Amino acid sequence: MGKYILKRIGYMFIVLVVMSVLLFLIYNLVPNNRAYTDAKADMTAQKTRLRNASEEEKDKMFNDLYLEYQRRYGTDTDNMAVRYLRWVGIMPNYYGTYSGLLQGDFGYSYEFKDDVINVVQEPLKNTIFINIFATILALGITIPLGIVCAVHKGSKGDQAMQVITIIGYSLPTFVTAILFVWIFCSLLGIFPPSGMKTPGSNYTGWKWFVDRMYYMALPLITMTFCSLGSMTRYVRASMIDALSLDCIRTARAKGVTEKAVIYSHAWRNALIPIVTLVVGWFLGIFGGSLIFENTFGINGMGKLMIVSLRTQDFDVVILMQLFYVAISLIGNLIIDIVYGLVDPRVRVSA
Repeated sequence: MGKYILKRIGYMFIVLVVMSVLLFLIYNLVPNNRAYTDAKADMTAQKTRLRNASEEEKDKMFNDLYLEYQRRYGTDTDNMAVRYLRWVGIMPNYYGTYSGLLQGDFGYSYEFKDDVINVVQEPLKNTIFINIFATILALGITIPLGIVCAVHKGSKGDQAMQVITIIGYSLPTFVTAILFVWIFCSLLGIFPPSGMKTPGSNYTGWKWFVDRMYYMALPLITMTFCSLGSMTRYVRASMIDALSLDCIRTARAKGVTEKAVIYSHAWRNALIPIVTLVVGWFLGIFGGSLIFENTFGINGMGKLMIVSLRTQDFDVVILMQLFYVAISLIGNLIIDIVYGLVDPRVRVSA
């Protein structure tokens, strides 16, 4: 197992390097010249001082500023290989210093006027905060519900649940979000329609948590409801397949209690295909949801990604996408390891 994990980590590193090259090339080939824009802005700011300067002097000053910004941003060369190595931090920039990913320099956000790492921190915290609660709630409801529906297959309760899950699965998430806002905000007036805290408040400690959860309650309810349909049906189908296995009939013939048959034998066999979906859910915690974040006014990763793409804030976009690539690679490795832990029949080979 140890040799297999090391081999997979090596493959993951190669994929991460290849993806970083592709992402760097894609966003650096987009027509977007920050050095030129900043040089123009500096010239505009000095318009009064340059009022009496000749056109030749203005052109020379602009060219000097433009070159200075190019050297600062590492775009003073058209050689993409050199620019990529500078961005990673393997080659020095024009001034002979190393300033790249390996040195902890993830770029600068021109839209938010701050380092990228600082821009991403708060949306990532908000996304994790809301998604981890929604994921745990959804799993805590759907797994027992799916097991009960499978055990009582064909009963009136199972049939009613199938209708409900089909409706929940078929409704678009934005329709569900708007419907819940109408019910809980307009009709009942229980929850606020948007926001993340009471306007003007500066709570700390327990009061901050209670206030945050009050504003996050409706997004949590909506996200959990949207997850119930697909996961419940998935667990039910896996359990029905597991309950039809020969080993289950053998266990019942040997006199094993029904509770042990369901939760020890059948559930363990049904868990294998569910592992992929569950781990994928947890990985989705970091991605954010543009629909929910826009509907409920949440400053999350999905919203930040769209804003950064619209404003061509590519340093933010590249960091976020590399982060998603790394999370996906780690998730696939975790899934393979969990397979071996869940089912002793599954073995990995180096």
